[in-house]
Amino acid sequence: MTSSAHLTMPASMLSTDAPEPEHAHWEPAPLADHPARSVARLGAYEMGDGIDVVVVASQAYAVDLCLLDGPREAPVERRIGLLKARHGTWHAHVPGVHTGQRYGFRVHGEWLPVEGQFHNPAKLLLDPYTRGVDGAVELAAETFGHHVTDVRATHHGLELADDRDSAPFVAWSTVLPSADPAVTAERLARRPRTPWIKTVFYELHVRGYTLLREDVPAELRGTYAGLAHPNVIEHLRSLGITAVELLPIHVATTEHAIAARGLPNYWGYSTLGYLAPEPRYATRAAREAGPAAVEAEVKAMVDALHDAGIEVILDVVYNHTCEGGMDGPLLSLRGLDNTGYYLHDGGSPARYADVTGTGNSLDFRRQRVVQLALDSLRHWAGEIGVDGFRFDLAVTLGRRAGEFEPDHPFLVALAADPVLADTKLVAEPWDVGPSGWRTGQFAPPIHEWNDRFRDSVRRFWLADARAQAAGEHGAPHDVRDLATRLSGSADMFHRFDRGPVASVNYVTAHDGFTLADLTRYDHKHNEANLEDNRDGSDNNLSWNHGVEGKIESGSPAADIRPIRRRSMRNVLGTLLVSSGTPLITAGDEFARTQQGNNNAYCQDSPISWVSWDLAPHQRDLIETTSYLLRLRREHPAMRPGRFAYGRPRSNDPFVDLAWFSDDGEPMEGGAWHNPYRRVLQMRRAGGASAHPRSMMREEAASARDLLVVVNGALNEVDVRLAPGRTPEWEAVWDSVWETPAERESINGSRHAASGDVATVEPLSLRLYLSR
Repeated sequence: MTSSAHLTMPASMLSTDAPEPEHAHWEPAPLADHPARSVARLGAYEMGDGIDVVVVASQAYAVDLCLLDGPREAPVERRIGLLKARHGTWHAHVPGVHTGQRYGFRVHGEWLPVEGQFHNPAKLLLDPYTRGVDGAVELAAETFGHHVTDVRATHHGLELADDRDSAPFVAWSTVLPSADPAVTAERLARRPRTPWIKTVFYELHVRGYTLLREDVPAELRGTYAGLAHPNVIEHLRSLGITAVELLPIHVATTEHAIAARGLPNYWGYSTLGYLAPEPRYATRAAREAGPAAVEAEVKAMVDALHDAGIEVILDVVYNHTCEGGMDGPLLSLRGLDNTGYYLHDGGSPARYADVTGTGNSLDFRRQRVVQLALDSLRHWAGEIGVDGFRFDLAVTLGRRAGEFEPDHPFLVALAADPVLADTKLVAEPWDVGPSGWRTGQFAPPIHEWNDRFRDSVRRFWLADARAQAAGEHGAPHDVRDLATRLSGSADMFHRFDRGPVASVNYVTAHDGFTLADLTRYDHKHNEANLEDNRDGSDNNLSWNHGVEGKIESGSPAADIRPIRRRSMRNVLGTLLVSSGTPLITAGDEFARTQQGNNNAYCQDSPISWVSWDLAPHQRDLIETTSYLLRLRREHPAMRPGRFAYGRPRSNDPFVDLAWFSDDGEPMEGGAWHNPYRRVLQMRRAGGASAHPRSMMREEAASARDLLVVVNGALNEVDVRLAPGRTPEWEAVWDSVWETPAERESINGSRHAASGDVATVEPLSLRLYLSR
C-alpha cells in the first residue's frame, strides 16, 4: 500500500452481478498525467515511482489489473480498475509497484459465445506482453471459461460461464526490469552476422539436446545454460555449424487434448506468451531466483554462442496459440479480445477459421495481431540479441483470411523494420488452409524451407532404390528433379531474384524420421503417442533396406547395416553439395534414432532426447559430417551464390554449370526424360562465375571446380569423367568411405584425368575437385 492510493469502486462492480470477493481495490493514476508515457507501449513496465500498465481489450466493459502476492494455492490479490483509452486500450500508472511484482488481468464484458465474446472476470489472464512468467498452467476445470466437469470432454455447454477462480491454476505475469541500453548495444555488437552464403543451420531442442550429455554438469543438462556449456559449443564448432535453430522457447503450455492423454507438447508449438522465455528450460537455480534470472540465463546462452561465432535462430509460432479451439481454456488472448485476435469464419454462431490444424489461428488482418508479432520479434532481436527467426506455418501470417499475399502488410513490415533489418528470416512456407502450399512464393528478405528438396533427395536415394530392390513394376522417377535440387531449385526461388541461398535445404527436421530412421523403417511407429499410430505422415519416402528397425550386430541381417550407413552418407552428401542453405537436424551427424517415431511432438522421453552414448560407426559419421562441411566452407564451388545459366560468364570463360551422362557426354534432350537413368555427373565452376561479388579476387582465382558423380543404380557403373578446366580431377570424398580417413588409403588412384573411366560403386556419391 502507498500513501497515494485509496479505496475506490472496483471495476468488476460495473459488469457482473456475481458476489465480489474480499479483495482490496486501489485507484490508479492515468498515463495522461505523465506526458513522457504513452498508451502505445503495451505491457507493464517500471516508470518513476511505480509501473505503467497498458492492455488491449476492445469489447470489454471494464478491466482489472490484479496484483498477486503470497502462495499460488491461496494468493492475496489487489485489484486496480484500469482506465479506458482509445482504440480498445486500458491503462494506468500504479505507484508503489516495482519489478518482481506478479500480476494478471480480469476482464468484464459480455459472455456470448454465439458472437465470439468470452469475457469472464473469474479467469485470471496472462498479459500477452509479459516478459516473464511465474508458475505454469495446470489444465484443471477451473482454467476453462465455460463450465467443464472433465477436461477430456470440453466441447459441451459453452453458453454457461464458469465462476470458479482460475488464479491458482494459471501462469502469472511478472514485471521485469527494463534492459540497460548500453548492455543491449554491447550484446548486439557481438552478433556473428554470418553471410547467408556461409550459413549452416542446425535444428535442436534446448531440453532434449543436452539432457543426456554426461560431460555437462548435471544441474545444467537440458537447460539454456547447458546449451552454452563449452563442451556443447565445441561440438557445434568442430562440426562447422554457424547457426543453431532452436525449437520454440517462447513460454508455452500443453493443449488440453494432449494433456488429457497424460502427455506434454514437448516440441513447444503451443505458445502462451510471445515475449517471455519458457522457464522449464532454465536451471533450477534460475527458476527459483525468478523470471528475471530466467531471462538472464537466455541472454547468457545467446552471448556464449555468439562468442563462439554461432548465431541463434528462434523457431517462432505466431500462427496460433495454446488456447486451442473455442472449447479450450481461457488463458490470455481469448479472454481479452477473442474476435480481435483469432481468425473467425464470419458465420453465426461464431466459429474459428482454423488454417493451422490446431483449433485456432491468429488473424493477421487485425492490427493488434500484427503489432504483437512485431513487438515480440523486436524484443527478441533487439534486447535478447537473437539473430533470426524461423516462422512456423508462415502462410497463415500472410493471409487476409483467405488467400496468401506475398505483399501482406505483416510481411512488408518484416522487410522494412529497422530492428529486424539484419536478422535472418526463414518461412515454413505452408499451412493447412486453402491453397496452403506456397514454397518459393515469399518475397525478399525471407528465405524458405524447401520441402521439394527433402522429398526429391529421399525419393532418389531411398524410395526409388527400395522399389528397384523389391523388383516393383513401374519406372522410377527421372533425374530431372534431383538435378534441379542440386543446382538450387531455380524453378521456385528464381522469383524475386533471391538466388539459391533463399532455399533452406533439408532432408530431415524435428517433424518426420531422423536420418537414421529413414534407412531403418518403411513405416512409422508412433504407438507411444497414444493415437493408435494414426498421427504423423505416411509419406516418408524411406527404405528399411529389407529389415524393419534396428539390426543387432549378431543378427543374420547384419550385412545390411553397412549399406544403411552408405545411404545415410548419400543423403547427407547430397544435402551439403547442393546449392542453397543447408539445415541439419541435431543428432543426424551421428545417426540418432527415434525408434521409428516420425511425430515425436509429445515425447519428452528417450525417444526424443539426443543420446550421446556413441558407437564407433556413429563417431565415423561425425567425422564425415565435419569433413563435408569443411569442404563446403573451403570450396566456393560447393556453395554458389547465384543461379547458373549453363554458359560462361563475362568474368569467367568457363561454363558455370554443366551436366554429363555416364559416358562423359553432355546431357541433352531425351536423356533427361529417361526414367531408368540413374547415373549423372554435375560439373560446377568454382571461380567468380558462381560468386561475382561475395568472393575476394584471390579466393576466386584459387577456387577449384567441382565434379559430382551420382550413381543411383543397384549395380556398379563405369563412368567416363567429364572434361574439366584443368586436365586432372582429384577425388576428395566417396560415400562408400566409412570415414574420410579412407581417402588417404587410395593414394595414387585419388587422381584421374578428364576422360578417364572410374568405376563407381552401387548407390554411391563421389566428389572430385579440379587440381
